[in-house]
Amino acid sequence: MISFRHFALRRGSRLLLSDIDLVIQSGWRLGVIGRNGCGKSSLFAALQGKLEGDAGELEMSGKLRLASVAQETPALPDAAIDYVLGGDEELAAAINAEAEAGERGDMDAMAKAHHRIEELNGYDGRARAGRLLHGLGFPPETHERAVQEFSGGWRGRLNLARALMCPSDLLLLDEPTNHLDLDAVLWLEEWLRRYQGTLLIISHDREFLDGVITHTLHLNDGKAKLYTGNYSAFERLRAEQLRQQQISHEREQAERAHLQSFVDRFKAKASKAKQAQSRMKRLEKLAGTEAVRAERPFSFSFPVPGRLPDSMLQLEDVSAGYAADPSSREGNDEVANIVLADVRFSIEAGERIGLLGPNGAGKSTLVKTLVGELEPFGGERKVHKDLNIGYFAQHTVESLREGASALDHLMDKAPGVATQVMRDFLGNWNFAGDRAFESVDGFSGGERARLALALIAWDKPNLLLLDEPTNHLDLDMREALADALADFDGALVLVSHDRHLLGLVCDSFWRVADSVVEPFDGDLDDYARWLKNRGSASKKAAKAGAAKPVVVEVVEVSPEERRRQAAAQRDDEKAARQRVKKIETRTSAIDTELAALEAQLADPATYNGPTREMMRLGQRQAELRSEKEALEGEWLTLMEQLEA
Repeated sequence: MISFRHFALRRGSRLLLSDIDLVIQSGWRLGVIGRNGCGKSSLFAALQGKLEGDAGELEMSGKLRLASVAQETPALPDAAIDYVLGGDEELAAAINAEAEAGERGDMDAMAKAHHRIEELNGYDGRARAGRLLHGLGFPPETHERAVQEFSGGWRGRLNLARALMCPSDLLLLDEPTNHLDLDAVLWLEEWLRRYQGTLLIISHDREFLDGVITHTLHLNDGKAKLYTGNYSAFERLRAEQLRQQQISHEREQAERAHLQSFVDRFKAKASKAKQAQSRMKRLEKLAGTEAVRAERPFSFSFPVPGRLPDSMLQLEDVSAGYAADPSSREGNDEVANIVLADVRFSIEAGERIGLLGPNGAGKSTLVKTLVGELEPFGGERKVHKDLNIGYFAQHTVESLREGASALDHLMDKAPGVATQVMRDFLGNWNFAGDRAFESVDGFSGGERARLALALIAWDKPNLLLLDEPTNHLDLDMREALADALADFDGALVLVSHDRHLLGLVCDSFWRVADSVVEPFDGDLDDYARWLKNRGSASKKAAKAGAAKPVVVEVVEVSPEERRRQAAAQRDDEKAARQRVKKIETRTSAIDTELAALEAQLADPATYNGPTREMMRLGQRQAELRSEKEALEGEWLTLMEQLEA
């Protein structure tokens, strides 16, 4: 499907990849891994035709449909769901053609467009776009919001949804889990496992890679080596290969030393000249196996806290949220948007707590309340006098001062400290030498995150509150962070979509859901199952009624009856899908007619005509809106039944 032959790739004067021979087969889910700067994103640019190879050949099928995530999102007035639907360009063009034909009254063109939409399975396109948005954490009420109203992180999710909406044979995803919550990561992982095309994915989330990929491509020192299996399999295979390489090198060096010793001793003796000559030839033929160069792992540590009180922080019967009107705060519940209620949460010395919960449930709200950034609307926040919080928020990296260096940021925190002391400290965080004087403007996202963590560590906190600290961090940096947190003497509260980090450093989990904060008795696999079953369980509970006990009667069912019931269920599902299709067709026609009516009503000439005609247009507009509202309600009910 994709082949590289003696392929080389250069960025400016730097040779990233050289002499690559590789074939990627159709249907593979390939994880592209390697240290930052090794050429992963440049390889993607070459596959997209944005970057030409320096040498060799890159061959791809001419009919290959390629999808990737856009890096920028324009501030569009379009609804989010329409923006996502536009990812399927053929479908979007057919829908627009149908609408334009309807406005012109061109029935032939409408019929052609309608047929094309049916060929593309387009009448459930809006529903598919809605499911993508829902899976990536967009509540239903946000689907019609304009793209320009979303923040940068949420626009990134819109771009991801748009890429997934696009029918493709090759899907390129570069760090798709950045800015996703754990529930969205789990959903994306499941979606990608069902993807039928060829997937190339760059990610620093090892658990995510393990759950998705079938092959691993490791870029290192300008070379690319292909491994079968997921990331964990790659680690095992590479470790064994490096071990065997080192054994071969040591064996060869021992033989080389033995041969050289013989040559040195006997080359001057005529009786041994032939033997010495023979050994010299053997020396020349030795393969020259390289020694394994130990990759120095990056490491750092959080300093030992000055004081470590037993009971650090408590929330007692706290209501937490945001003021709808900051000017009328005063703890007035009438202007409060309460996100969490009756929270009882305490942090003791040495505790390591991971916060779990669906997107938007209030994890960040809880962390901000613990920090003191949000004042409780009710209840009490109790803090020990020796508490020293180190807080990493999702916006911390963006808040670094542009134009300032790492040393400038540290001097802001400690103006009286000797420069050499600060430079030594920054050197421990890999900002050694002149790097300490470089502007953060040129730093990568990972380097900015590392600096933000260093600034937190300088204050010697005894409680770390970390909200998604791994965004932008590569695998080495994530491992270093996990090691540092494991050795940290203080307490920790962590929100992260990185399951590997959560599993390594957290001893207990709390779940934030449905305005409730409570201990979660289970591991991350249990949480994934809870999250998957949550929607269907809540629907069943709503139908049954909270006050009504459920009586389950076990009835023996014959195989014939099961087949009859299954057939009836398939018939019901088929009828529901046909009805959904009819509703979507009718809704599209209503939208077309409404657009024409609105154009008439906006025309001043309409009001110069008979009053009866103007009233008729207004009445027809009201009828269509009412019909559309009823159809949309029926559509939602049918979709819930089909999903269940």
